[in-house]
Amino acid sequence: MDHYDLIVIGSGPAGRRAAIQAAKLGKDVLVVERGRRVGGVSVHTGTIPSKTLRETALNLSGWRERGFYGRSYRVKQDISADDLRTRLHITLGHEVEVLEHQFARNQVTTLAGEAKFQDAKTVEVTGEEGEVFHFTADFFLLAVGTVPFKPDYVPFDGVSVFDSDSILELGKLPRSLAVIGAGVIGIEYATIFSALDVNVTLIEPRDTMLDFIDKELVSDFTYQLRDRGVVLRMGNAVTKVTKRDNGGCTIELEGGRTIRSETVLFAAGRMGATPNLNLESVGLECDHRGRLKVNPTTFQTEVPHIYAAGDVIGFPSLASTSMEQGRIAACHALEVESHAPPEFFPYGIYSVPEISTVGLTEEEVKERDIPYEVGIARFRETSRGHIMGLDSGLLKMIFSLKTRRLLGCHIVGEGATELIHIGQAVLNLQGTLDYFVENAFNYPTLAEAYKIAALDAWNRMQSE
Repeated sequence: MDHYDLIVIGSGPAGRRAAIQAAKLGKDVLVVERGRRVGGVSVHTGTIPSKTLRETALNLSGWRERGFYGRSYRVKQDISADDLRTRLHITLGHEVEVLEHQFARNQVTTLAGEAKFQDAKTVEVTGEEGEVFHFTADFFLLAVGTVPFKPDYVPFDGVSVFDSDSILELGKLPRSLAVIGAGVIGIEYATIFSALDVNVTLIEPRDTMLDFIDKELVSDFTYQLRDRGVVLRMGNAVTKVTKRDNGGCTIELEGGRTIRSETVLFAAGRMGATPNLNLESVGLECDHRGRLKVNPTTFQTEVPHIYAAGDVIGFPSLASTSMEQGRIAACHALEVESHAPPEFFPYGIYSVPEISTVGLTEEEVKERDIPYEVGIARFRETSRGHIMGLDSGLLKMIFSLKTRRLLGCHIVGEGATELIHIGQAVLNLQGTLDYFVENAFNYPTLAEAYKIAALDAWNRMQSE
């Protein structure tokens, strides 16, 4: 029975970073991955595939050029599902090769198979051919990720009714798509298919969407969706999904309303991939969504030598934060000093348009009774925005009236997930309005919107 200093179950962002960190500290590390190749959900069905699909859709549809050439403009007239997958497979192959090389270079042992605990120090791994291995370790990190939530009333078939994993195997581009769930995943796919000129209906049982995002941004984003024809059915819970004999699906909503669509994507939540880990044998329990509770600074579970990180511990469920969680967990387990997770991290939603945010929302600032001022810039106010043909895009910054410090930065529009890092740096370095007012930004760039928004806030603060 082989013994390791650390056994990592799952090779997504959290598992990958933890394994490599431990290996760099000279420890023996085993990574167990139940998929055929390393990378986890992030590489194979989640982060990388959806973002690659988005980029392909925007390129082939000519979406970014429609501000100049009109809504009917397309780079490729007849876009097929195969067109979308071609770039996807190339990208995924590259990601896996890079990760395999990282593991090999750092002498991390990997094994394909399904892992489960036998006791607090032993795991059993069933390999691809049914062979069984047993390993012991001083520490364990559970980075198993999540799987789509699949309720009984939805007849998933991978042909006309999909979950957020199987949608990548779409046989052909549909004429219409109903997306159930206006969370991050649902909104990303709804807007990607809308950019491909698919008729999209977005269904959400709550009256609101993206409640953790500044409401002014959500309002701007919602207007853009409606402006391009996305149908929003908010406050409508789905009671039944039926496949019609002549093709397509019927979705029944509370109150008696029905929606017909050629294709359905159910994207209302995900479950922690924990049922097969035999966690009861080590005294661990999951919540109703299969997620594990951890110490938010060390990522230890209730069993001190067993850690958990990534999507399996819940919000924020970001690849970027998962990587940091995995690294911090490995350092803590191996008694190496590591910084605490940052209070403010950027949140990116790769919808069309992108949304990215860091720090406090205006609603949170009000709840804390902090006197504040807001500065806003629209991308169409920048020369770069005109060059790119942008008629939408919004950057919002919130400043303390007392200290002038930046409290929050929120962006919706082209390049939001890249632009946010300027605001992130100033926020975490406790910078003030004066940084944006006194410094020069490259011209013409979208980053110039920071200067415009800062001057907008400064003008109002001078008059108060």
